[in-house]
This record gives sequence, C-alpha cells and structure tokens, in this order.
Amino acid sequence: MTRTHVITGSASGIGKAIAVRLKAKGHKVIGVDLHDADIIADLGTKQGRTLMLEKVKALAPDGVDGVLAGAGIAAFDREADTMAINFFGAVATLEGLRPMLRGNSGRAVAICSTAATLPSDDEIVAMCLDDAEEQVLARAALGNSFAYGASKRALALWLRRAAIRPEWAGAGRMLNGIAPGVVYTPLSAPLFQSPELLETVGKSNPIAVEDFCQPEDIAEMLDFLLNFEGRYTLGHIFFIDGGTEAILRPRQV
Repeated sequence: MTRTHVITGSASGIGKAIAVRLKAKGHKVIGVDLHDADIIADLGTKQGRTLMLEKVKALAPDGVDGVLAGAGIAAFDREADTMAINFFGAVATLEGLRPMLRGNSGRAVAICSTAATLPSDDEIVAMCLDDAEEQVLARAALGNSFAYGASKRALALWLRRAAIRPEWAGAGRMLNGIAPGVVYTPLSAPLFQSPELLETVGKSNPIAVEDFCQPEDIAEMLDFLLNFEGRYTLGHIFFIDGGTEAILRPRQV
C-alpha cells in the first residue's frame, strides 16, 4: 500500500537515505530541507516552521501517513541554532503535522542520538521541556551549553512524554524515536578528518562492531517505524549505535 511520508532533513545523510528507500518502495515522499527538497524551509525559525506546515498541507491535502523529524545540525560554534533546529524545529514538525496523520496508521519518528545519554546542561533541557524557546536560545548563545547533547536529550524526554498522550497514542498515532551513534554523514564528516577528534569520538562512542554506521543502515529501522501496522509500539527510543549504549550503560534496561 502506498503511503505518504514527510521527511525533514531529506537532502543528505539519514534523511536522504530513508527518502530514497521509501521512494524505491513506491511511497510518496515530501522532503523538507534548506535545499534540494520539495519544501525549502529553515526549521530553526518560526517562519520556516509555519511555511513548512503550509506547504505540506498544500501538497498532501488528504493528510499524511508518516513523519520523520530528521533535520538537525551539530555545530559547536552555533549553539543557539543547534537548539532551535534540533529541539524546537523537531517538536514543531511533529506537533504541527500530528493532526494530519491519518487514522490508526499514522506513524511519527524523531531522530535523537546516543549523545542524549551523556551529561548535559540539565537547566537548558528543562527550559526546552517548558517550551521556553527565547530563553533557551539566549542561554545557548552564550556558549558552553553542550547544545547538541542537550537538544537531543530534551527531544528524547519530550518524545517519551508526548507519545502516551491522548492526541498521540489515544488517537492511534504511534510516536517513537531512534538514537543513532556515529554515522558516516555530512554532519559527522569533520570528525573523520581530524585524528584527534576521531580518537575522542572512539572513546565517547565505543562500538562492539567493526566500523561505524552508514545512513542506509539507519534507514532500515526508520522504514519499519514509519510503516509498521501494530498499535502497541510507542514512546521507545531505539538505539542504533553498534553497541555504544550497551557498553556505556551495561546496567541500564
């Protein structure tokens, strides 16, 4: 059965890989990104989020079946932008498109990260969960907020709370997340160009397998979460990390 999916961050990396996979199976994909997409919008801004919602409604007037909040950055010199896109842009995408998810077949996924398990700025995470965007961006602009990890931790915590609400699970809309480890994407390219950074990454992201992940490996799990038929899988963060989380948190279940 052909389904309609909205994929943010569709121009590269994981977003591109899942878009290609879904199209190959005959599904309709509405891609959202800063370039090379059906909808060009900056999800780090409120104007961009509004534009994205308007365009999706125009392209899919009868609704959509799946939403992937995949747009994100990891720029250590742009901490405010990181918070704006990774958390507030993702939440706006999921909540904004939620009413468009059709019937009991609606599925939504957020790309979190294994970075969500690392120490982060608890105060800024709490501010995110209170939807205090202006305060969060002002604080992040000062630097030293570990914005990437904080944004992904806040997103994972938001997802866990939102997934069980009546407007999500109660309406048959299943919301889940994935937590990739290190993936070979344009986002992570700088890591592999620096021996020092690569050594640091190896220590903070130990793996039990031979090599880091390709976007296509992540797309396989996303394909399932965007299209599965069951109604009992919700609020989960699925780690796709080569064993990183199991190595670092062996007592966690």
